[in-house]
Amino acid sequence: MDQPFEAFPRAKKEESMEEEPSTRKKSINPTSLSWGFKTKEVRVTKIPNYFQAKKTENLLILVAFSIGLGSIWRFPYLCHRNGGGSFLLLYVLLLLLLGIPLMYMEMIIGQWLRMDNIRAWKQLVPCLSGVGYSSLLACILVSLYNSALMSWSLFYLGHSFDYRLSWEHCSFEKVNNRTDLACLRTVPYQYFWYNTALFTSTELEEGIEVLVLDITLCLFVTWILLYVTMITRIRISVLMLIFSIFFPCVLLLCFFIRSLFLEGAMAGLRRLVATELSILASLDTWRQAGGHVLYSLGLGMGTIITFSSYQTRGDNYIKLVSFVVIVNLVTSLLSTAIIFLLMGFWASTSGSSCVEKSVSNLVSLIAKGVLSQAAWPPKDIVHRPPLEYLDWISHLPMQIQQEVVHFSLPCSILVQKEKFMEGPGLSYVVFSQAVSLFPGSAFWAIIFFLALVIMSLSTMITLLQGIMLPLQHSISTFTKYPKLVPVVVCLGGLLGSLVFTSRPGSYLVFLIDEHLVPMVLVIIVVFQNFSLAWVYGAKRFRAEMFGQLGRLVWAPFSFLWSYVTMPTLLALFTIYFLNLYHSESLYYITWNNSVSQEVKQPYPKVTLSWVTFLSLLALLPIPVYPLQHWWYLDESSCELLEDPVSPKRMVPEPNRATQWPLQHLKRSTLRSLNRSKSSFQGRSTPEASFIHPPKMLRKQDSDCYSTFSCPGGSLPSLPEAPRPTVLPAGRLGFHSPGQREGPVALREGL
Repeated sequence: MDQPFEAFPRAKKEESMEEEPSTRKKSINPTSLSWGFKTKEVRVTKIPNYFQAKKTENLLILVAFSIGLGSIWRFPYLCHRNGGGSFLLLYVLLLLLLGIPLMYMEMIIGQWLRMDNIRAWKQLVPCLSGVGYSSLLACILVSLYNSALMSWSLFYLGHSFDYRLSWEHCSFEKVNNRTDLACLRTVPYQYFWYNTALFTSTELEEGIEVLVLDITLCLFVTWILLYVTMITRIRISVLMLIFSIFFPCVLLLCFFIRSLFLEGAMAGLRRLVATELSILASLDTWRQAGGHVLYSLGLGMGTIITFSSYQTRGDNYIKLVSFVVIVNLVTSLLSTAIIFLLMGFWASTSGSSCVEKSVSNLVSLIAKGVLSQAAWPPKDIVHRPPLEYLDWISHLPMQIQQEVVHFSLPCSILVQKEKFMEGPGLSYVVFSQAVSLFPGSAFWAIIFFLALVIMSLSTMITLLQGIMLPLQHSISTFTKYPKLVPVVVCLGGLLGSLVFTSRPGSYLVFLIDEHLVPMVLVIIVVFQNFSLAWVYGAKRFRAEMFGQLGRLVWAPFSFLWSYVTMPTLLALFTIYFLNLYHSESLYYITWNNSVSQEVKQPYPKVTLSWVTFLSLLALLPIPVYPLQHWWYLDESSCELLEDPVSPKRMVPEPNRATQWPLQHLKRSTLRSLNRSKSSFQGRSTPEASFIHPPKMLRKQDSDCYSTFSCPGGSLPSLPEAPRPTVLPAGRLGFHSPGQREGPVALREGL
């Protein structure tokens, strides 16, 4: 070795730069970490151009996904059920401790590896690559019941074209030749939701085999729209994304301003900002707040990693994450404020106030000749209990009854409290009244529910892309026939979501959304956090980010990943587990038509068995891969292996990661030098020590990989071993013992 050789010949170096202009190729030899798992030196690749988008479009996709149904549908009813301001406080706290650090982690992993979710975790930690498949299954569960939510939006959109909106007046039904007055006991918007839209049953087990025709047709239209979008590969344009993000926000702002002037609105707004210590100390409130942080940002579903792989290198990811989180929070607060304002309005206009306004309205209609004189109410009816008003209507002739019910005001005869509706349909009920507050309510209903359908469509497209891209890359049949993927996904989604169109379908949505999906997401994110911060190594990850992306990972994030997010996620999982299997007050919300109110029903045991089965099914890939590695790999895989390598094998030149940080690398180099002395003893010649480098480290020799991922470890500098030098042209060479030395890389901190 009298003449030093180049690390990369010019021709091969130019070819490598053509293939991967933004990164350098790295070895893929496995290295054994101190945890006993295996990781790989990451080779950055490109994913196929299936859903190509620009930087702005990808950012808008993430924003649209985060502010979709999670902000307008899920957050308000969770906040309403958990005391308003208390839930807000816990949610913001967990958003800072969990949401921002974990979203940053997933976003930067996707940008770094340029891979979909499944291949990314296979590349980082092969033994825990089942995390990617579990994320895929969780994404499938979310997409199934989100399609049911989109079908509800389509149903309301279809009824928005009526001249007089169907939910604005009380619809009468004949029971035993008498008019059913159940709709007068509550607001017509709630009655329309349970009795007309969903046609719900009184129990979870009742009528599950009966499909609601209108909702089933809307679900079929939903999957047809999604299939057409997928099969034709219609790109989500910037204009569509802007419309799905900002137009609903403009409508929400209009609804908020209008709702401020309603009677009793301020009482509802005060409840939104009020906090109670008992609620802050409730573990159930912490559970729901933490679960919604993961759900609303899409953490654990793999969509962030997949779509971030298209982001431009050099972006400020802290700003991107902060922007997504702020838009999500503002939209959630705006929609929640509208709901609390209208809840205060409902509470103040129910009971005796509703009877007084209804009697005044009847007198006015009789004076105008719209109603006959037979509908004239008793003079002292307004001073009697509200139930006597219903009793008077029930004794009217059939024709008069129908007219009185038809022209009744949209208020509740029974006294309602501020928490009289806690089911997942709260947003649909409230916003159906919000559009009725404006003149030309049908027009406002059309544009609002159309915007809601478009928002749901963009959310579903993001979810399905997060399913289809990994499937296309992981299954050879789908890789060969890519157009088969949307067919299988959409057909399977339609069949799997039909159960949500049954009479107790809304209760099943509540069950999966409340207990199944959040717990699965928490477990998946626990393994993601564990894989990156402890198996791969947070310090090593920082060094890789500096070498590949040219910027440092913010130091507090490394601390949060290692010592804050992990314990918090484990605490959330413990609370979810105890709530599901050791709670005596586990219930769901049903509709009792006899009293026209929501009631709480305990879950049947068979339902919890199904939740357990689906949870285990979604998490099954996580333990499968370690067991597979343990079954097929023998004990010799952890030994120091030797693989004869030709002296002509090219040694990669040091990347930018080898130039930072000097303090860490010096300590790492000194440790590896001391350990390499014992590893290289017993070799016959100094040249053999270099020609036969170790391919895998022992468990006790792997500490340097937790801070720096140099392939094969640091180069040994034993007196008799060749030593690296930096040549004038920037190339890496080696000097034999006794040869005149140039600037030694190890002296420069490398």
